Amino acid sequence: MIRRLPVLALATLLAACNVPMPPPPDTARMLQSPFVLGDPDVWALNQAQWAFAVPSRTANRPADAARAVAAIDYLGGQINTSPRWVGMDALVRVEMLQARVDVRAALGIAPNAPSQLVVDTMMAAADALMVGDPVHALAAFNNPAYTRGPEQTLATLTNMPYVQSANLATMRMAADMVGNGGRGNIRW
Repeated sequence: MIRRLPVLALATLLAACNVPMPPPPDTARMLQSPFVLGDPDVWALNQAQWAFAVPSRTANRPADAARAVAAIDYLGGQINTSPRWVGMDALVRVEMLQARVDVRAALGIAPNAPSQLVVDTMMAAADALMVGDPVHALAAFNNPAYTRGPEQTLATLTNMPYVQSANLATMRMAADMVGNGGRGNIRW
């Protein structure tokens, strides 16, 4: 005997198939910088994991903090859109996007600011600070995306608060990358 689904159940099932997928997260590219060495994805993970693990590492080192902020913003989009990261654990993907939200909140960066703007301005500020040019570093933050203004943004980077979600997301991403004998599910 053949069982038939009730019409309402069948309609519900078909409607569920037509649920639109959310758009992919805003994704930036990591532009060339003398301080980004090698693979930009691996560099970003290393920078963010190092900086967000222990807040004292970036205390009075705003250039390092700015690079870590750029790295988190970059990774939030990158691991959710690049075919390279198709094997990344779905939880890590969600956690990295949450880390992006939380880091932006800690710095007063508008939630809807384009990721490319955040990455570019943070990297420009970091590069300026590394060569002793605080005027150009402040100019990078003279943008409506930085809701607290240039001086307060730089002050926060100088004394970057602990952002637990950024610490956990970078630790889990690194662990996922090295799982299964050092390659995880990642295509290198």
